Amino acid sequence: MAPALSPSGPTPSLGPASSPLGKASDDPDLSPKEFGRIARIIRDEAGIHLGDAKTSLVYSRLVKRLRAVGLTSFASYCDLVSSAAGTAELQKMVEALTTNYTFFLREPHHFEHLRREVLPGLLAEAARGRRVRIWSAGCSMGHETYSIALSILAVAPDCGRHDVKILATDIDRNVLATARAGLYDEATLAVLSPADRQLGFLPPNEDGLFQVRPELRSLVTFRELNLLDEWPMNGQFDIVFFRNVAIYFDQPLRESLWSRMGQHIRPGGWLYAGHSERLTGPAAKLFTHEATTTYRRLPA
Repeated sequence: MAPALSPSGPTPSLGPASSPLGKASDDPDLSPKEFGRIARIIRDEAGIHLGDAKTSLVYSRLVKRLRAVGLTSFASYCDLVSSAAGTAELQKMVEALTTNYTFFLREPHHFEHLRREVLPGLLAEAARGRRVRIWSAGCSMGHETYSIALSILAVAPDCGRHDVKILATDIDRNVLATARAGLYDEATLAVLSPADRQLGFLPPNEDGLFQVRPELRSLVTFRELNLLDEWPMNGQFDIVFFRNVAIYFDQPLRESLWSRMGQHIRPGGWLYAGHSERLTGPAAKLFTHEATTTYRRLPA
């Protein structure tokens, strides 16, 4: 997650608390002090806010990492990820504590709005030579990103001839690898119409998996990005999807990220937020509320 772009991006998101399944007799307990330390580390590294209700979830996910690195206490694990020698394990900790729940055309009203109200004009401008840039922040396993690409192809099948690109970012290298591969099973594609399936995917391979068509893949660049770090992008975006990521940050960080997003969206550009997210803080003055969790950047 966008704590990252997963935060992650999206992004990373934490699911409901769960019981510490699979606890072996020699597995350590997680004390409130150790949980607090883990919460501070993940907040500082990825922006994720962990409340006490997430104790069981944190335990069940990180006890596997303790076993993997051969440690016998959460205190020693915290020492490791806080040390210079623990950089790689810190990344694995972040990845363990982000859940990537996603599917194609999630929150379909956004894609209906995108296809009907936004893309026709933008892609007409692209046909006249203007560059069009879209950011899928917290892209997870690629479902959102390829849903955007599908929408572009549905509106302008010849878009590959023009300067239209999607940047897809996340903090989690594992989900980025899945997104780059662009292989999905039958159940995952069930939400798509026959037209979208034909437009976006090749026939199933010998394993029953559907490959994203090159026309979609060519529109997308996948990059690892932690939203707490510097953003290396040049120029502004016409559209930003920053959905179901900000809810995992505390209010000050959330509002700071909204403001940064606002500065990276051109006047007249669009911001799509998650279904339970609302644009608040100073950034709210930069946008008008156009539709459900859909915002438009005001003129400069």
